[in-house]
Amino acid sequence: MSNNNKIEAKDKTVRELLQDQKYFIDYFQREYRWEKRHMAKLIEDLSQAFVVSYTLGDEREKVSKYKNYYLGPVVLNDSTDGKDSIVDGQQRLTSITLLLIYLNHRQSDLPSKTTIENLIYSERYGKKSFNMSDPTREECLNALFTSNDYQNKPTDNETIINMAERYHDIQETFPDEIDNTALPYFIDWLLDNVIFVRIVAHNEEDAYSIFETMNDRGMSLTQTEMLKGFVLSKITDATKRNTINDIWKLHIQKLHEIDKNADIDFFQAWFRGKYAESIRPGKVDSENQDFEIVGTKFHNWFKDNCESKFNLKTSNDFYEFFNNQFPFFTELYRDIVLAKSKLNNNLTNLFYVGVWGIADSLLHPLLLSPVVYGDDKATIHNKLNFVSAFVETFTVRRSANYKNFSQSSIKYTMFNLIKRIRKNSLAELGENLKLELSNMEYTFDGIDNFRLHGMNKRFVKHLLSRITAYVDSLAGIPGDYSKYMFTQGKGVKPFEIEHIWSDHFEEHNDEFDQKSEFEDWRNSIGAMILLPNGTNQSHGDDSYQSKIKYYLRENLYAQSLNAECYEKNPNFKDNETIKRLGFKPHSDFKKGDITDRKALVKAICQEIWSSANFDIEE
Repeated sequence: MSNNNKIEAKDKTVRELLQDQKYFIDYFQREYRWEKRHMAKLIEDLSQAFVVSYTLGDEREKVSKYKNYYLGPVVLNDSTDGKDSIVDGQQRLTSITLLLIYLNHRQSDLPSKTTIENLIYSERYGKKSFNMSDPTREECLNALFTSNDYQNKPTDNETIINMAERYHDIQETFPDEIDNTALPYFIDWLLDNVIFVRIVAHNEEDAYSIFETMNDRGMSLTQTEMLKGFVLSKITDATKRNTINDIWKLHIQKLHEIDKNADIDFFQAWFRGKYAESIRPGKVDSENQDFEIVGTKFHNWFKDNCESKFNLKTSNDFYEFFNNQFPFFTELYRDIVLAKSKLNNNLTNLFYVGVWGIADSLLHPLLLSPVVYGDDKATIHNKLNFVSAFVETFTVRRSANYKNFSQSSIKYTMFNLIKRIRKNSLAELGENLKLELSNMEYTFDGIDNFRLHGMNKRFVKHLLSRITAYVDSLAGIPGDYSKYMFTQGKGVKPFEIEHIWSDHFEEHNDEFDQKSEFEDWRNSIGAMILLPNGTNQSHGDDSYQSKIKYYLRENLYAQSLNAECYEKNPNFKDNETIKRLGFKPHSDFKKGDITDRKALVKAICQEIWSSANFDIEE
């Protein structure tokens, strides 16, 4: 066989695959399309695989004995100029590159650092360039690498938008338990224990053929299809078996209209939320339990537990269960997923946790857990709103205290809650969620010390968007959270975080001796509002006295700094909640004024995320 027709396949660690390498992205793999759930799942899988082996106090050398993790194949077409084209696998390689950039920033304060830079970029002929070579990505990657942030532009394409968002997802979901002590071990493990299979073709035709073959599922059965085969085999009546087959095909098709893997996600959520009883302890070499097995082999788990956990013994039991409960819960699951992605006035809280919530592997079982087959629509909506209000309160409180909520760091808490609220009535659910919140370690007292920094910008935007929309609603203006949080389309200026103080330390010498202290106060949550893009740039460098008059043209939360707001908006001034929250104008804006605004933010947070959210309306 000539070398031109040869196909090579070999295991490669992340280090071996990326160190001082150059890759360019082939034309049919151009866009980077990972969504938040994909990145969250990658971080979840990697961190869980790592902590299974890691023990505090291990020698660094012991990492070489930790369990490996397989990340799948990468198909390359080699070239003569030293750059291999990525035929398949660029989604994962791009994501790993973003993770490496994040880890490089995370380790910057450690006394000893692992060399990561040469896996992100390399130098040839005196010129530095990123190892994932695509000119359209250079600016974004460079900004992330040098400053840990990238400001999206209206002209950015899908890839750039997704890269910046997925980088923020890493910042938000990277687990707390991989702290500064564990971080060097995790980096070592990622570089040398996470494995790709590097497949190299020496001509483009072979490379594309491999790509097609690997992405053509052929006749291999999925977990869902294997589960279906088992279920149908248990129904002896041919007519009933055909009925369930038709029901199954219809509802799986509906799930696939959401996402090609939605059926797998559904069964995992359904079985975890309604039937799983155990979870693997966080000890080295612990055995997988219900929660983990459902996440990997739910079809086998169902076979082993259909009698003990589902009480399915006879042919008719299987028929009744899948004739009634299966359609009920698939429709419910579809409603949940759709309400997370598009605002539904009946399920508004679900939309918020779609933006700022926990991992779907915990969220979806939690939402399904209290719903009982036969609950009417109003009860279902109330239960979903109760649970999603709890989840958002949980995540906002933790974020306001600089605490993460990665899957691995909260899974035991959430799994215990899943079991506690399973099959709850609405009243029971409300009381259980109130009790859970009252026992939470973190409260909104964290607002006193909370400020914007390089890794929490999206949370700050979410928090200010919720606050701004809420204040609008108190004055009778429809509270449009989406308007403040997201870009609305061509020609509509997106809202951005505005520092009320301009970045001029010298103008605040009367209150600060150190610039670092000034910056801490300037980045305080009490010293920020949301303004449309353009307004921010036009007046952001002005003094407070100069720009306060422009705030009167903006949202009410910004207007409330100006005394004229209280004269021109009687619905705002006379609202009892506004009075109780302690709104007041600020003719000047000093440290004391920021302290007052922090207290206001805290009061608004306590109002938005109140335990009253779990009261049943009469």
